[in-house]
Amino acid sequence: MGSGAMFDAIADRYDLLNRINSLGLDRRWRRLTVNSLHIEARHRCLDLATGTGDMVLAIDEAQPGVSCVGLDPSARMLDVARRKLARAGVGARLVEGDAQALPFEDGSFDRATMAFGIRNIPDRGKALSELARVLAPGGRAAILELAEPEGRLARFHVHAVVPRIGALLSMKAEYDYLPASIAAFPKPEAFAQTMTSAGLPVRRIERLAFGACALFVAGVDKGSAA
Repeated sequence: MGSGAMFDAIADRYDLLNRINSLGLDRRWRRLTVNSLHIEARHRCLDLATGTGDMVLAIDEAQPGVSCVGLDPSARMLDVARRKLARAGVGARLVEGDAQALPFEDGSFDRATMAFGIRNIPDRGKALSELARVLAPGGRAAILELAEPEGRLARFHVHAVVPRIGALLSMKAEYDYLPASIAAFPKPEAFAQTMTSAGLPVRRIERLAFGACALFVAGVDKGSAA
């Protein structure tokens, strides 16, 4: 099952999944991600793997009315996002598409975010190169991703508690996938090197919740195209 189809299947339960998996911290992590980019009213923003639109809402909360596009491969996730954005009065544009082949011109955006999405992309290097391409010189990107926790208690939550919750909610396959995908994801320093090699020099790595989540903040040099 491709990532778009997998997320189509869980679209209506995705927000609940996030709240449970992160112990309710995912909203705070998104605010930290947005704040790391210092978004201004003039900026053009892109949110990749936008899912149900939570990051777009966080961007608009930080800078109301800013130009923002959200892209995701799952049509059903985007349907949920449209309803949420409409209720909030947020006029962002939502696009169904693949992060590995972005349908945007070079230098189209000044700021970009991706939360809990890069882990699920088959060719991460290609997606990161595409993100670098569509960022304007001087642009910034922030990627938020789950990571293998450092603390024993946090590891127990990810590898033991989360799958059990999934079984109780009849979402065993999705909840089994999560700890496996986290364990397979590179360590923060290795992933930061992948970002830098793709044209997104990492300026800062911030570990959150005993390493259960990592924030990568990158910038494109002002003097050169991505």
